[in-house]
Amino acid sequence: MSLKSTERAAFRKALMYWHRHQNRRQMPWKGIRDPYRIWLSEVILQQTRVEQGRDYYERFTDRYPGVMDLAAAPDDEVLKLWEGLGYYSRCRNLLHTARFIAYELGGVFPSTYRDIAALKGVGPYTAAAVASFAFGLPHAVVDGNVIRVLSRVFGISVPVDEPATRKSIGTLAEDLLDREDPAAYNQAIMDFGATVCKPRGALCAECPLSGQCQAFRKGKVDQWPVKGRKPAKKKRFLHYIIFERSGKVFVRKREGRDIWKGLFEFYLVEADGLMAPEELLRDPRVRGAYRGKTELVRVSGVRKQQLTHQELAGVFLHLRLKEPGPGLADHREVSLKDLRKLAFPRFILSYLEENHVH
Repeated sequence: MSLKSTERAAFRKALMYWHRHQNRRQMPWKGIRDPYRIWLSEVILQQTRVEQGRDYYERFTDRYPGVMDLAAAPDDEVLKLWEGLGYYSRCRNLLHTARFIAYELGGVFPSTYRDIAALKGVGPYTAAAVASFAFGLPHAVVDGNVIRVLSRVFGISVPVDEPATRKSIGTLAEDLLDREDPAAYNQAIMDFGATVCKPRGALCAECPLSGQCQAFRKGKVDQWPVKGRKPAKKKRFLHYIIFERSGKVFVRKREGRDIWKGLFEFYLVEADGLMAPEELLRDPRVRGAYRGKTELVRVSGVRKQQLTHQELAGVFLHLRLKEPGPGLADHREVSLKDLRKLAFPRFILSYLEENHVH
C-alpha cells in the first residue's frame, strides 16, 4: 500500500498528539530502557491481558531483577512462578535465552535488531519492541493492536492472517513509523489500539483518526480487521486419577513435545471421548496403577479449557489406594502440602484450588 507523504504525516501527527495529551495508559514497564525488563514484559504479555501480565511482571522482576538472576534460577522455580499464565513454551524459551545471554554473551543484552531477533523465542514483534524501547532503533512493532488500527484506518479488507497481508501491513507500519522517536510512536499506536481502537466497542466518537478512518466512513469498524477461517481445534479428553496413599499423592513431570512440557500432572488416562466414572474404574490402565482395594474420595464434574489449537475436556477422580501398581512406576509420591511447590497446568491447578486439595 502506497501512501502520500501528507497521509503519513497526518496519521502520525494525530496519533502522537493523542499520545502526548490523552494517553493515560499506565504500565510498570513503560518508559524504561532496560532491555532485560522490556524483553521480559513482552514475553509475559504474549497471549496475555495486560491486567494479568502486570502482576506476573512485578513478581518476576522482584524475584529476578536482572538477566543473571533469571539465568541462575532452577527450572521448576521459574515454571512455578509462571504458573497460570499458560503457553509454557514461552517460559522455557525465556529461561533458555536468559542463560544464553548470561553465559554466552557475558550478561550483555544484544543491542541490534538482528541479534535480538536471533534469540530463541523472540519474533519480529518482540525484537522491534526491545530494539525501539531500549535502544531507540527505528523498527516498527506489529502486534494485534497495530494490525487492528492500520486495517481500519487504511481499509485493509482482506484477511490479515494471510502471509501476504501480514507482510504488506509490516511494510505499511515501517512506512508510518516516526523515525525520530520510534519508541514513543510504537508505544502510542499500541496503546491507541488497546484503549481507543478496541476489538469491540471502539471509541470512534472520540477518535482523533476518525476523519481518516476508512472503516468508520464505510461502517465496517466491527467487521475489520478481517480474519480468515480458523482450522478446527483438536479435541482431547483427559481423565486424571489422583492416587493418594497415607497423605501423599502420585505425580509425574510431563516430557516430550506435547502441551505442558516440564509441568507436573497426576496419573492420566486419555481417551477418544469422556468416560463415566464406572467405566474409568474398570479400564485396564486404571486397574494397572494399583494393587488391592481402593476408596473413591471424589469425582469432579466435567472441566473444559480452550487452548490455541486444542479443546480440552476432562474429569478428576480422587482415589485412596494401599499399594501402587506398575502403572505408577514413573510417578513419585508427594505430600499434599508440598503440591503447592510444584508447577501444574491451569487445567489441574484450578481443580486443586477449588477443592482445597493442596
